[in-house]
Amino acid sequence: MSYARVLCVGLLGVTGHLVEVEADLSQGLPAVVLTGLPDTALHEARDRVRAAVVNSGQSWPNRRITVNLLPAALPKQGSAFDLAIATALLASAGELSAGALEGVAVLGELGLDGAVRPVRGVLPMVAAAAGVGLTRVIVPLGNAREATVVPGITVQAVDSLRRLVAFVRDGEPLLAPPPPDSAPPPAGPDLADVAGQELGRYGLEVTAAGGHHLALFGPPGAGKTMLAERLPSILPELDDAEALEVTALQSIAGVLPPDGQLIRRPPFQAPHHTASSAALVGGGSGLARPGALSLAHRGVLFLDEAAEIPTATLQALRQPLETGRVVLARARGTTEFPARVQLVLASNPCPCASPAGDQHCTCPPLARRRYLAKLSGPLLDRIDIRLTLTPLSAAQLTTAAVPATSSAEVGKRVATARAAAADRWSFEGWRVNAEVPGPVLRRAPWRLPATDTAALTAALDRGLLSARGYDRVLRLAWTICDLDGGTHPGHAEVTEAMQLRMGDVRG
Repeated sequence: MSYARVLCVGLLGVTGHLVEVEADLSQGLPAVVLTGLPDTALHEARDRVRAAVVNSGQSWPNRRITVNLLPAALPKQGSAFDLAIATALLASAGELSAGALEGVAVLGELGLDGAVRPVRGVLPMVAAAAGVGLTRVIVPLGNAREATVVPGITVQAVDSLRRLVAFVRDGEPLLAPPPPDSAPPPAGPDLADVAGQELGRYGLEVTAAGGHHLALFGPPGAGKTMLAERLPSILPELDDAEALEVTALQSIAGVLPPDGQLIRRPPFQAPHHTASSAALVGGGSGLARPGALSLAHRGVLFLDEAAEIPTATLQALRQPLETGRVVLARARGTTEFPARVQLVLASNPCPCASPAGDQHCTCPPLARRRYLAKLSGPLLDRIDIRLTLTPLSAAQLTTAAVPATSSAEVGKRVATARAAAADRWSFEGWRVNAEVPGPVLRRAPWRLPATDTAALTAALDRGLLSARGYDRVLRLAWTICDLDGGTHPGHAEVTEAMQLRMGDVRG
């Protein structure tokens, strides 16, 4: 037989696509031709596969070899096709029977010695295989625990091409996936560690309860970073669908923890302020890869020293914050990644950043304006809560008479508020108030009485708020109402929401 076919899976963004790896042997000068829009890593597979086949004790066919990856119009990238290419090639040469792998997806990268090495993105690949009806996959041993996360599919593992050949030819068993790691993940930082800053703690609670964005301003040492790092500790754990999304993104980026379990805790990403736009929102040559924004999907993206980040990098966040996704167009295709995050910005108020606050600032007014002007109006307009933290006093820092509320206690209140919001908006599938479109909140039955929104309407008419800001204040009011256990926000909740959004509001 000079033709054989083996199934594999390719990735385009976070979406897996079933790929048929065809191998054909024909008369002609010995050569390996690879077709089907392969990238550089796939072109190099010709040499990797040849060395792996020979070093695994198999003979290399001295004929013209054509390997085609179907569908041919779908861009292919990465080294996960190596094992499928080697298997299809040996089957087309008559060394193996391809029937033993009928309906089985084969994934893995080959080393020159024939070892099968782990690859990125196995979780979404296996999920895609299960989605098209396959019931078995063969994956590298290093990815086996990760692959077992997908329900309804049998996972078998290999550590070498030699083992796979013995399985197909002689029926020798493949390796079983390692048992799951039952050890709980280490506990993160606790909100009880934060001294003072009651306003900041309350703003963090409202942020978590409604899925809002937050900006923290204040001098060094005021607690901005400590508060931001503790936001994930008061967020609810991810449900099954969310955990699968988050774990798949971590798998694609190659940063999935070695235990291979579903990630249940909301992720936290804090890139350095020198990060490029590609590192933040995703990018790269060829088909783009996810950045910190997508790796924080369903979690928190924290940008410390935000005023030091290049303006163009910050502006790249504006569209994803509205849509919850990143669409990256490149010459070889368009890639889309989810990016439903809670953004937390932190910044000093000025370049000198006096620890004592504004009263000891040595910066001229123009320098202060230029410093914070890097945080453009359109970006800040997408931030629901803006808080200015004051320096801690010695009494706040050293007094331990009243212990601060822990993350567990705050997390219970957040979970209760989120449950109330999810129940209220269940008719449309929204889970937090931040997801509710503004037009819904401005029409019956959710429209608030004019007497309760008079100050908000006046702020809009005076140009103190944009239309987007108006809607975000309404969402904040609903979140405050949920935390208070109410059923409908009133004047007090709207006024408090305006204070969180704009600062002190008179009248």
